[in-house]
Amino acid sequence: MTPVARNRIFALGALLVAAAGLGFVAFGNIGENLVYYWSPSEMLAQGDKAYTATIRLGGVVQPGSIQWNAEHTTLHFRVANDVTEGAASVLVRSTETPPQMFRDKIGVVVEGTYDASGVFSSNRLMVNHSNEYRAPKEGEDPNKWRETLSDGTTTASATPGAEAR
Repeated sequence: MTPVARNRIFALGALLVAAAGLGFVAFGNIGENLVYYWSPSEMLAQGDKAYTATIRLGGVVQPGSIQWNAEHTTLHFRVANDVTEGAASVLVRSTETPPQMFRDKIGVVVEGTYDASGVFSSNRLMVNHSNEYRAPKEGEDPNKWRETLSDGTTTASATPGAEAR
């Protein structure tokens, strides 16, 4: 075999391997690894498609919806499109301690899955905040953020009802 023929066969083999790799990426099961970013109304509009997908749900914490059980580190709250009355919202259940800035009306992104019972099970909770840091003022309690979780919203057994969406 001549060196020219060997180079052509090698180039053809390399092209076939590259085409097979591109085909696998383009037509393989890459869709199963996608994480959707939806607002509550977009997720609810998806219907059954939302039940099996990994989703990042973005919105704001609906005022008055936080139920924190420190004993079991169980957090229930509703994520809404916005803070207006009647905005589309989804009940979220999380078993992690909320970030320090977590409170009513703050922007959040939760990652997890949505089930047919209408509860979004979160395995990751992130709050949206500005990039400006403000140190506590002199005499101000640095743990004041906890009041937003305990002012009448803490329950011994956080069992949220299936409120209207």
